[in-house]
Amino acid sequence: MKILRVKNMVCPRCIMVIEKTMEDLGFDLNDVDLGMIEFHEPITLADRDKIEKAIQPLGFELLSDKKSMLVERIKTQIIELVSKDVNDLTITLSEYLSSKLQVEYHTLSQLFSNQESQTIEQFYILQKIEKVKELLVYDELTLSEIAYKMNYSSVGHLSNQFKKVTGLAPTHFKEIKVFKEEVINNNDIKQTS
Repeated sequence: MKILRVKNMVCPRCIMVIEKTMEDLGFDLNDVDLGMIEFHEPITLADRDKIEKAIQPLGFELLSDKKSMLVERIKTQIIELVSKDVNDLTITLSEYLSSKLQVEYHTLSQLFSNQESQTIEQFYILQKIEKVKELLVYDELTLSEIAYKMNYSSVGHLSNQFKKVTGLAPTHFKEIKVFKEEVINNNDIKQTS
């Protein structure tokens, strides 16, 4: 086998960690992407076991059954969609996933719900809200710009969804962040005096 599917790879840092781990183990790689390691040469079952032992303490898991692999590919597609500079999704999420994975959405939806105890849409919303939190913390964009970037129909829609998921309005979330920074800065000043 030349490709392994990996669970819990959710960001570019995960890719870097897996690449470094594979390099440390002496494997020659073609590619590492979210949810996938592609080797230059086929690996043995002993190699697979060695890889699994190395990545488990890092929070990753090798996938072996087709259903788990498909669920992980759904997550990867959603994470990549949310991570784009501008979420320019012009078709529905169901059409997007069906076209990317070449599987009917009904099949994807049932499988995902059964394996993850949440719907694909719930997972998508949670990923969008995590990205919104990140953008709010960076404090480089207005709420309107964030709503546009994340493909919300309006600031109100973003705010309502954010509050439903986090229990806080986006502006309150931002205020808490600023307050925490002030407390940290004040403690740093007191400690240096």
